[in-house]
Formats: sequence, structure tokens, C-alpha cells
Amino acid sequence: MSWDDSRRSFTEAAGWFLSTVDRVGDRWTEPGLGEWDVRALVGHTSRSFLTVEAYLARPAATAEIRSSAGYYAATRAAAASPAVATRGREAGAALGGAPAAAVHDIAARVLALVGTCDGTELVTTIAGGMRLVDYLPTRTFELVVHGLDLARALGEPLDVPAAPAAEALALVAELAVTGGQAGPLLLAATGRTTDLSVL
Repeated sequence: MSWDDSRRSFTEAAGWFLSTVDRVGDRWTEPGLGEWDVRALVGHTSRSFLTVEAYLARPAATAEIRSSAGYYAATRAAAASPAVATRGREAGAALGGAPAAAVHDIAARVLALVGTCDGTELVTTIAGGMRLVDYLPTRTFELVVHGLDLARALGEPLDVPAAPAAEALALVAELAVTGGQAGPLLLAATGRTTDLSVL
């Protein structure tokens, strides 16, 4: 995928997520995902923007992680840590008294920053150095997946825009293949099972 395509997917995913946030209304303390309420879920998802900003401020010397799938392989253990839930709650609290407006401000700032980039920038992620063009699809993926979590929690349509949906599905497919889970994913995607616990 080209940098222009990746940036477009990120922008469209951001817009869709923000439109879902705008439908929260007064439901910030309702169940969101697992132990998170809606505020914590939105706070966690806002980190999809904030990490781009933070990592661009910490240039890397080399690209140690060379693909979006490689990033997820390298961070699998960290993603299962209880610290993730804590950071989500903290990010939600940091949104303050007007959480929807705060998320819009964060997104606008980061989208403008990404608009000044060409994708070759080397950023320091929790997994190691990466090119921005390889890191950004992981943020699109997070916006799509957690945007779906939010939409489902709110009873809203699961209407992800086509470009970010295609990018997220491509990454899921790559992770399934490299992780030896292509068979179960194909069975689930074709309606032969609804049990995704094996993935």
C-alpha cells in the first residue's frame, strides 16, 4: 500500500471513529469493552492518535520492525498486560469534562501532523524503530477495531468505511496466516463457525 493510500485510510478511520464518539451523548459510564466503560474505551482508542504524535517526536536510527504485522508479533505479550486496561482508564480520565471535544482536538492535531509527513520517517515505537508508513496501518487497525467495539456498545451501525476496512482486514489476514490461524479465520468468515475463540 502506498503512503497516500495508507494516510487516506487513517484519515477515513479517524473520521468514522469521531462520528461514533459524537453519538455517545451522556453514555460515558455505560459498559464499553471488558472492564472498560465507554470513556475508557474512547480514551484507549484516542491513543491511536497520541502514539503517532509521541513516536514522531522520538526519531529512530534504524527500522528494526519492518511491517505492520511484525509490530503486532513483537507486541503480543505487551498487549496482554493488565497495564493496557489501566492506561485506557487513565486516557479516558485525561479527556476531561468534554471528552468528545477533547478527542476531536487530538485527532485534528495528529491528522495535521501526519499530513506533513511522507511515510519515510523513522519512529521509535514500543516494539522498536519503524518507518511511519509501516506503523500508521496499525493505528488505522486500532481505530477500526475499537471503533467497532464502541459502535457495538452504543448499538450503532458497524459501518466502517471501505478503505480502512480493507486495510484492517488485510492485516488480520496476514496475522492469521503468519500465526497459523488462517483455517479458523476462513471458517468464521464464511459462516461455517461463529467460534472465534481459537483465533
